Amino acid sequence: MRLLLMKYVCLFLFGSIFCAQAQYTWGTQAFTYLNQLDNAKNAGVGGQLYALQDKEVGLSLDQPALLDAAMKQQYHTSVGILPSGVHYGTLVGALQTKWGVFAPYVRYMNYGDFNQTNAEGQLLGTFNALDYNIGTSYAYAPNPYFRLGAQFNILGSHLERFSAFGLSTNLSALLIHPKELFVATIGLRNAGLILKDYTPQAASKLPLDIYAGVSYRLAHAPFRFHLIGHSLNRSQNIWLDPNAKETLDPLTGDTIPIYIPSFGEKIANHLHFQLELIPKGAIQLRMGFDYNRRQQLKLEDFPGLAGFSFGTRLHVKRFDLDYAVQFYSKAGSIQTIGLSTDLKRLKKKV
Repeated sequence: MRLLLMKYVCLFLFGSIFCAQAQYTWGTQAFTYLNQLDNAKNAGVGGQLYALQDKEVGLSLDQPALLDAAMKQQYHTSVGILPSGVHYGTLVGALQTKWGVFAPYVRYMNYGDFNQTNAEGQLLGTFNALDYNIGTSYAYAPNPYFRLGAQFNILGSHLERFSAFGLSTNLSALLIHPKELFVATIGLRNAGLILKDYTPQAASKLPLDIYAGVSYRLAHAPFRFHLIGHSLNRSQNIWLDPNAKETLDPLTGDTIPIYIPSFGEKIANHLHFQLELIPKGAIQLRMGFDYNRRQQLKLEDFPGLAGFSFGTRLHVKRFDLDYAVQFYSKAGSIQTIGLSTDLKRLKKKV
């Protein structure tokens, strides 16, 4: 039964990859908080930490094929702090059942309170905005070197008196080198449907993303390199104004042509580079660079560290503490703190 189910999952995964090109339209997405990083280790490389074989249940939130039996009785929680008081949180745990290992979870994003005014700008009160979802991950491994994963989610969103609900799934496949030096993956995230939109006139879509990636860990040095290709369902992963026109330079009078990204830029806009320093001691370091994020969010006069992310891990006895900071622009950064533990280790000490 499990094998038959995962065969259908695999067929749906690869079929969706070939069909998804026509499903993306700029400016019509809902539930975009699903792309928010809610795992501190993942956030330390800027997200999309898909191609690895670390036995940490928190990573299954974004890549269900990473879930395996060694994670049973593991629990992870993360809290993220954004500018202007926005915050989010996650709780996930791995449970062993007779059907295999599942990882149920719950997560939310609270956007805080907003002032509500009338057309004349008079203050009428305040309102709150909140997104949340619950779900579970499941993975099937026919052998130690290949794994299929599926995650099923119930989505909810509230904005003042408006609300939306939906269902989504994440599907992925993982190929693992016998010595775990090389890992490759392919998958899609946020495929599904919206059951109730914010208004009857809205035609929102889920933020579908198709990705593929590889990682390589050096055999005799504590470094692991990752290269992730994301947004593969978008031929052009950058928004360009369809109404843009040529302009004139006010000083020289020269014509300024409409910006058209080169072939190299189009490729780079789909790439995410990641690096981890993973010695056997108590401290780990990691960083990431997303070219697309930097190009879209940097300020021309002050690009700063837009697109870069940094993270660290501290192992203290039976707990792992992760901290990450992601730089988006001069306007601010996102900081995430995560705490992980394994009940099996706790029981051994009791």
